[in-house]
Amino acid sequence: MHVLPKPPPEDDSLPNPGGPTKYRSPQEAARIYFLPNLFTAGNLFFGFVAIIRCIQARYVAPLDQINSLYTEGVWCILLAAFCDALDGRLARLGGRESLFGKEFDSIADTVSFGVAPALMVFFLILGPPAYGDYTEIFRQVGWLIGFIYLLCVAVRLARFNVLTNPLVPGVSEASSTKDFMGLPSPAAAGFVASLVLVMLNLQFKNAVIQQWTVQWLPLLLLPLLLLVALLMVSNIPYPSFKYIDWQMQTKARPFILVIIAIAIAYRLRVFSFAIFFLYYIFYGLGRYARRAWRKKYPSGTDDSPPEPEEEDAF
Repeated sequence: MHVLPKPPPEDDSLPNPGGPTKYRSPQEAARIYFLPNLFTAGNLFFGFVAIIRCIQARYVAPLDQINSLYTEGVWCILLAAFCDALDGRLARLGGRESLFGKEFDSIADTVSFGVAPALMVFFLILGPPAYGDYTEIFRQVGWLIGFIYLLCVAVRLARFNVLTNPLVPGVSEASSTKDFMGLPSPAAAGFVASLVLVMLNLQFKNAVIQQWTVQWLPLLLLPLLLLVALLMVSNIPYPSFKYIDWQMQTKARPFILVIIAIAIAYRLRVFSFAIFFLYYIFYGLGRYARRAWRKKYPSGTDDSPPEPEEEDAF
């Protein structure tokens, strides 16, 4: 007979006593709520399909289908990011968060935003069949860059689970911020996928562009991919969209900028994803550098009126 652990008493000295994040039993922590975990399963599904499309494009498909298979893999990663954005929002909206859902989400994220982008980067950017004079260099370092990216994704997700665990003291204060600690893994995977999408749309236009994308673009992307990997495990805060809802208010300038950005994105089509993710990455870096500068060199005196809070573009 299987005996479950005894639930802690109500007056036990657990973190956040009496709060909504205290689980009374293992069954309560392991509850599977249908809608949030359905989208998490969708996240895992699209990540798995993206991996299959990358393998098919590299080893199975004929030459005339390689481009379309990689493109389908890119869209699967973006759809996985969409599902990942919805599962947590649905859980918070219905008050149906559980430790099972958090762990399930991290496993799905490791596949969709770790393994799938790492394979795509290695197969298409860092490890194609030939790179001319750079073939041997990419054979030596291409797999290592892909592994570093995957390692940073796994470390980031593990750190996130620890820092947001409801049984860890001080979690309620740490989770009250509207920022992520480090670059979110869906944003990093979306950036990698959008770069691949741009590369696929440029590579077969003409001979000059094809030669440039094959020989020089991977060399330019190497430091950028390493930067994205390291940003995921950094302490640089990045804005979060999880608190945006129908009740959110904004000022005129951010509202106008968002409308203009949507119009430009419609015009640029596939290039708009790369621009958005690139802006998000360097926006977080710029904001962090600006805050560090203001902290090191504060302006004004103690008698001067306080400066208004900076207005984020997100």
